[in-house]
Amino acid sequence: MSEPTPKKRKRGGKFKVNKPLRIAVLVHHELVPPAEPADDSDPDKELRKTEDDVVFTLRAMGHEVEAIGISDDLGVIDVALQDRRPHVAFNLLEEFDGYPLFDQHVVSYLELRRLPYTGCNPLGLTLTHDKALTKKILHYHRIDVPGFAVFPVGLKVKRPAHLDFPLFVKSLVDEGSFGISQASLVDTDEKLSERVEFIHRTTGKHAIAEQFIDGKEVYVSVIGNRNLQTYTPWELDMENWRGDMPKIATSNVKWNAAYQEKIGVVTKPAVLSEDTGRNDELAAKLQRLSKRIYRILDLSGYARLDYRIAPV
Repeated sequence: MSEPTPKKRKRGGKFKVNKPLRIAVLVHHELVPPAEPADDSDPDKELRKTEDDVVFTLRAMGHEVEAIGISDDLGVIDVALQDRRPHVAFNLLEEFDGYPLFDQHVVSYLELRRLPYTGCNPLGLTLTHDKALTKKILHYHRIDVPGFAVFPVGLKVKRPAHLDFPLFVKSLVDEGSFGISQASLVDTDEKLSERVEFIHRTTGKHAIAEQFIDGKEVYVSVIGNRNLQTYTPWELDMENWRGDMPKIATSNVKWNAAYQEKIGVVTKPAVLSEDTGRNDELAAKLQRLSKRIYRILDLSGYARLDYRIAPV
């Protein structure tokens, strides 16, 4: 379902809306923004950065905004629908009841209640949460993906003969680099078993091991439903990195502000080739591929596609 788009006019350098909307912003129950923007003394300010930005920006645009904290009860959404009668839900949830796969059911509930929402539809979320299923679908459509194997919880770890080292081990369904560290990159069967068992023990989820691509970490954002728009590919870099290990977007790289400063984490327009003309050509190719994948996986609203790209 697509969200209504209010007409806007620009006045004094800021966007104003002709008809303000009542917006319900769905957030994790521990990430509900405060009544006023937080100062630097707020210990949770960094964790809530996205939630705060969305809520306070929408309010600044003139909308009537209520942040709804959700844990394990959809009833709070029903109460908001009855009390506030929102025009649209701005969905920032990435889990429900602590389980990442359940966020798709929240979106299904919004569809059952006929409430327009931002972000992806339930089918797209279902297909992309499972990293192995995603790769199988893309492989069927002749899109290159790294070799991989899934290691279910409770079964002995046995590497398939076709899967060569080095391998990168992570949770099959968790996101946000959860459970990822330098130890995720393994080069022996013993280390593979140890890391798979670590994922099983710490996440309770199946593990996936992928053939590792030693290259740039590149992101492409796509927005839209029928008509898609892509944005300039961006890369993650660590300017102060001095280690012998490849640059990997570990949990610390993504979420530890002190560690980010230490290793000089930056995001910037991706340099895919030192030749400007070739760089533009490769960026355009990556954007076209992202649109194709977006459609193949039945995505909608908006998405970020992550790539590891070997040097060209």
